[in-house]
Amino acid sequence: MRKPHPFTFVKPLAIRWNTWWRQQTPSRQDRYAFMAPLAAVVLFLAAITTAFWYLKFEEIDREQETVRRDVEYAQQRLRLRLLDKQEQLLRMAREVANRETSVAEFPTEAQALLTQSPEITGLSWLDGRSRVRATYASVGAAVVHWQGENLNHSATKATLELSRDLLQPVYSQPITYRHANAETMTQLELQVPIVNHGKFEGVILAEYSLDGLLRFAVPTEISNKYAVSLRDADNNVLAGQANKSRPRVTEVLPWLLKTNDYEVPITPVGYALSLHAQAYRTSQGLIGNGVFWLVAVLSAMTAWMLIGTWRHTRRRVQAQQALVAETNFRRAMENSILTGMRAMDMKGRITYVNTAFCQMTGWREDELVGCEAPFPYWPDDDIAGLQLKLNQELQGDTTSSGFQVRVKRKDGLVFDARLYVSPLVDARGQQTGWMTSMTDITEPNRIREQLSAAHDRFTTVLEGLDASVSVAPLGSKELLFANKLYRQWFAPNTVGHLNLVAEAGLLRQMQMDTSSEASNDDALDEDDGMAGFPTDGLTEVRSENAEIFVPELGKWLEVRSRYLNWVDGRLAQMVIATDITPRRNAEEQSQVQAERAQAASRLITMGEMASSVAHELNQPLTAINNYCSGMVSRIKANNLSEEELLKALEKTAHQAQRAGQIIQRIRSFVKRSEPNRAPSDIATMVGEAVELAGIEMRRRQVRLTQVMADRMPPVNVDPILIEQVLVNLMKNAAESIDFAERPMQQRAVELKVLPRREEGQPVIEFTVTDTGRGVAPEVIERVFEAFYSTKPEGMGIGLNLCRSIVESHQGRLKAENLYNDKEITGCRFSFWIPAR
Repeated sequence: MRKPHPFTFVKPLAIRWNTWWRQQTPSRQDRYAFMAPLAAVVLFLAAITTAFWYLKFEEIDREQETVRRDVEYAQQRLRLRLLDKQEQLLRMAREVANRETSVAEFPTEAQALLTQSPEITGLSWLDGRSRVRATYASVGAAVVHWQGENLNHSATKATLELSRDLLQPVYSQPITYRHANAETMTQLELQVPIVNHGKFEGVILAEYSLDGLLRFAVPTEISNKYAVSLRDADNNVLAGQANKSRPRVTEVLPWLLKTNDYEVPITPVGYALSLHAQAYRTSQGLIGNGVFWLVAVLSAMTAWMLIGTWRHTRRRVQAQQALVAETNFRRAMENSILTGMRAMDMKGRITYVNTAFCQMTGWREDELVGCEAPFPYWPDDDIAGLQLKLNQELQGDTTSSGFQVRVKRKDGLVFDARLYVSPLVDARGQQTGWMTSMTDITEPNRIREQLSAAHDRFTTVLEGLDASVSVAPLGSKELLFANKLYRQWFAPNTVGHLNLVAEAGLLRQMQMDTSSEASNDDALDEDDGMAGFPTDGLTEVRSENAEIFVPELGKWLEVRSRYLNWVDGRLAQMVIATDITPRRNAEEQSQVQAERAQAASRLITMGEMASSVAHELNQPLTAINNYCSGMVSRIKANNLSEEELLKALEKTAHQAQRAGQIIQRIRSFVKRSEPNRAPSDIATMVGEAVELAGIEMRRRQVRLTQVMADRMPPVNVDPILIEQVLVNLMKNAAESIDFAERPMQQRAVELKVLPRREEGQPVIEFTVTDTGRGVAPEVIERVFEAFYSTKPEGMGIGLNLCRSIVESHQGRLKAENLYNDKEITGCRFSFWIPAR
């Protein structure tokens, strides 16, 4: 079998590649031709970078292995030296325990040991209570102890307790001392227990200088090659030197910067102390050679040139795409606008029409382009006038506002259009013709006619209103609109309009000042130059109203004002004035009738209480009669001294004064007076009402209990009316108890006056609770209706007037029965009035 040629399969692939390449657009060919070398350069840079990084990390790993080996060797030397000193201290502790070494001999032996071990700065003999029995310190000791001193350092005491518990040598945590000259020294303590026949008698405290350990225990060849340091568990440098610390980012990305260092804990001490070494960088390594920088520079130049080529190609592609997009945009805009466009040359021949122009006229583009006047879309009746307009247009006699013409469609339908003409100038600034835009205004004309008709209808309606309507702009004396009634009441100018606004605004200001809790007396003397005009933010939906009396007309008018934007954009004020004189007269009559009903109710109440009042007056009159008779008898018998006569006359005068007070109270209660709201004291009102109602209660043998809060604020009410409500409620409560024939221990009425909150506002609540039979559940909702009464002789106006009085003070009155299981044990009437 014949062996295939090596390039047999390559040829079809090449043919397919050339075919696909010819099918691509020039812009795509440019991008594809650029992407291939760019991808090759990127792969080349990636390979070079990967190779250099691999060599770098291999070199660092070798250095790291060397550092680890040297550090472990230094740690072994340090460990052996610590163990050797620990053995010597154990021997010294046994001699102390066996009494071979006394307190006086201890400094001598300690001096000998410190001479051999310069890393130990001090030796101390401590008893079981951390008290120094003997001590010796070298010249460079961080801390010098004195005989008899108690060592209270927390680390020393903790290490001593641990050594006592384990009976083994114990190393402490590194301890840092700060001297007066702000110099710090860190040392390590070793406490060897003194044990005599199993009994703990103290420790031998050896204080190691960490700087001395590093200087005398670490071999010189190691300290010369590395930055050696002793560190604690938190990696803080306690002794020695350390190179620049790693960036914090290496804690998250350790591969970003790898240094040649190694750390190992010191075995006798534990993990509280570790030996750390970091290699000195003596050469630039592999990265610093010339080959690397040569390749890097050549790669950067190649990438820079390719990027420049790519940017040039991208700008060319973007310019081509922008040109295509602009052409498509202009064509789409031309086809989507509703305005017809027509271009003519200097001789009046049509050279261009857009799609909208063809749709308006119904003629195709090929039927219009090249036509001369008269054009096919001109109506037959308007050809002469349109020819004259065209001649003026060709001569440059045009207006910027355009002109209106009639246009005939191909199907014969005629519509109105407005034409705007402007010169057509080419790129060299020379006029080559005229451009005309045509807009169909048939629908706007129809809408304008409808608006005109609607305006006429609207004006007719306003002229026929029984209210005065006027509109005037702010800050001007121009009257924008006034209906027929306004012109009858006032002159056809803004004087009446501004007077209505000023009086209505002044009335609102007086009402605001009256209802304010804290008014400023000085502000009343200020002159408001903007009376009637708004001083806060204006909106189109804001509306204000007020009721004023106009002496010139002899009428009460309800004035409503509203701010609106006029058709020309100016802020205007519309004022509507309605004649409310009949309504105000009816309200005054209704108020007079209400006052008469209240006075009649008080008279009826006192009429019902007449027998009680007579009984109440009979007591002081009887006392006066008795005092006078007694004095006459004793004077006739010459058995009355001057002092006794004065006492009898004083008692007689007191009883007469009491009778006068009762009569005065009744007169002030029943006399007819105008409602007069004023700040009133609650305690005074309640006291006077209780004094009047107490007459009826004493007659019916009903006791009254009062519960009243202290320091209640004054309320703005008519005190006579509130007293009338309280008297009626307490009298009804006494009658209910009497009709129920309750025993003496149950004949009680309770009056409570307490502050509380109702509907989010502070109020004063008055509650009258009796122990009568209450009100039948089926009729309790009707007790406040007019002329409805549950008493045979009742008129049914008492509770209705009470509710009217309370509601006129912006309060509420309600009634509810009290139950014991299913039995009614009494009734509670309560009402509240606002505290402010």
